[in-house]
Amino acid sequence: MDKNLAIVYLSILVGLLSFTVVSVFRQILKTRKVESAFSRLRTKLTKDKGTTQEYYELASIYSEKKLFSQAITLFQKALKSAEEEGEENIAPIYNGLGYAHFTQEQYDLAIRQYKEAIKLNPNYVTALNNLGHAYERKKLTAQALEMYENALKNEPNNPTAKRRAESLRRLVSV
Repeated sequence: MDKNLAIVYLSILVGLLSFTVVSVFRQILKTRKVESAFSRLRTKLTKDKGTTQEYYELASIYSEKKLFSQAITLFQKALKSAEEEGEENIAPIYNGLGYAHFTQEQYDLAIRQYKEAIKLNPNYVTALNNLGHAYERKKLTAQALEMYENALKNEPNNPTAKRRAESLRRLVSV
């Protein structure tokens, strides 16, 4: 009996260790991939003019690293490049720019960027949620609720919009 129990415990331990090793290995690979892209793009864009996609990708990496002022500059370069290239799918750039402003508590600038993203793509649920969040921070509850409800019209099972809309409905009804 004791031998079987020891085998069970040992099996559980080996399973947990295996899971941990795989998780750590995956995280290392992901980090290496991001750092490689970061290094490559930074080197290229300091030497040459980049494409809209390259500026956007590097700006997104800076955002992930919480280096928002550098991200803002690169998102702006991405917009300028998109204008020159005639790129039409620029709503994600405006959304990223809005997010970078939002994290620096520049809510009015964030709202302006999110609105621009939504103007370009009215069904852009992420931008609708982000605009709702910015309105919440500005204590504009009715506008925030409207944005979350618009997000739910486009994506009825969106967990963020559902959770925030329910919370705001309770506030409004009180």
